[in-house]
Amino acid sequence: MKLALVRQRYTAFGGAERFVERAIAALGRDDIEITLLTRRWSGEPASNLHLRKLDPFHIGRTWRDASFARAVQHEIASSDFDLVQSHERVPGCDIYRAGDGSHLGWLTHRARARGKRFDARWCGPYHRYTLAAEAAMFRHPKLRAVICNSRFIQRELMELFGLPAERLPLIENGVDQQRFRPAGADEKRAARVMFGLPADAAVLGFVGSGFERKGLAAVIETLPRDAHLVVAGKDKSEPHYRRMAQRLGHGNRVHFLGPQQDVSPIYRAADGFVFPAIYEPFGNVVLEAMASGLPAITSPSCGAESLIEHGANGWLADAFDRESLRAALAELMTTIDSPERLAAIASAARRTAEQQTPERMAEGLVGLYRRLLGNCLDM
Repeated sequence: MKLALVRQRYTAFGGAERFVERAIAALGRDDIEITLLTRRWSGEPASNLHLRKLDPFHIGRTWRDASFARAVQHEIASSDFDLVQSHERVPGCDIYRAGDGSHLGWLTHRARARGKRFDARWCGPYHRYTLAAEAAMFRHPKLRAVICNSRFIQRELMELFGLPAERLPLIENGVDQQRFRPAGADEKRAARVMFGLPADAAVLGFVGSGFERKGLAAVIETLPRDAHLVVAGKDKSEPHYRRMAQRLGHGNRVHFLGPQQDVSPIYRAADGFVFPAIYEPFGNVVLEAMASGLPAITSPSCGAESLIEHGANGWLADAFDRESLRAALAELMTTIDSPERLAAIASAARRTAEQQTPERMAEGLVGLYRRLLGNCLDM
């Protein structure tokens, strides 16, 4: 049996790649041939993964994505794959994993955050191409399933593209329960020393590159006066956010760390986590924070909202409502000041995260493969 995996830039340690490789291993079959269609890769792929490089000439990101999609379509047409799973917007695949949500959804949410209404006529060439490719992929008769990593994305694809629920299997992300776990007192102190944070201050964590999309401006604008904020992630507009923190009097309490290869020390240093994303299909960082025993604040426009029981293991705050976020932060700060209350919510957050295992995620994908391949897997 022949499977094709489409990933324009493949890294052996990427979330999408691990997602698929766990599921393939769980199938427990040595007669499945997996071919990776990719332009670039780093690291060593799994031993049962065959690389097929597709790297047509391009200049700029629009031409880059369009040329790769055409190359993939040609490869699919000239090969005899039983199943093609794409992590890129390529019309003609059997399965698409909407790990990044929808481009139309993101642009709509971004416009709202900027106080505007989204209008595709004002988009540049890259956005127009991506919107067209996305719509063509969702309309294509060969598409059999769109893997959604949250109920938020399921609802969005039904509303925006009219896709039926039966073609939108929900397979939520899993979290490494050993790597992300509650920190002991000594670990917390060591992490704070590492980042130059006060030992006795309330510390909030924020992790994510692309600060506009992740809602950092709202966090800085509503940050309590007695809290420190640790920001990990990359954004070319970081100087703008630094100036914002200075202007609002938070300059010495907002700590920009840049991108971090290992974010677990940030969770160990923090008392709580805040992530009021404007648009986030799932939000692995929320799940990681909860697994680390942190009360988390996120928004209804983040897929991880389905994990939050408001006031029990965290809080929900509308990404577009500063007062809602301010109220949630006030509750979090009150909780941090109460050891018993903090311990109860931290335990509840950890228990929730313990349900989101990598094995459960793999089982969901295996079930989907078995349903789509039917007789091929029964042979």
